[in-house]
Amino acid sequence: MRKSIFQIVKAAAAAVIISLAFVLIFTLIIQLFSLPLDAVKPVNQVFKIISIAAGGLIFIRGEKGLIKGAIYGLAAVLVTYLLYGLISGSLAVSWKFAIEILLGVVAGGISGIIAVNIKKGA
Repeated sequence: MRKSIFQIVKAAAAAVIISLAFVLIFTLIIQLFSLPLDAVKPVNQVFKIISIAAGGLIFIRGEKGLIKGAIYGLAAVLVTYLLYGLISGSLAVSWKFAIEILLGVVAGGISGIIAVNIKKGA
């Protein structure tokens, strides 16, 4: 149990860190190339999904990948939402946030399933 919790925490932390790195790089790209602001939200969603998948593939092992993945996906979405809200100064909750949570749980669950089924050393 303790090992599973540690895996979930590490996977969620990795997802948050990777997501923040993507956002920083994308912010620089927006500044350099004057991209339209309409592109920010969809691109950020893609970054969150990729980050959640990467966190799971790196840290989730053992069994119950779906459950571990869904939990760390949810945790990663909540933490990134809070961080982005604090950075932007607004924490508005809407139906889009519910979709974001669902996407995070699904992405985490799928990557958790894949992660526990990857042979070590393959």
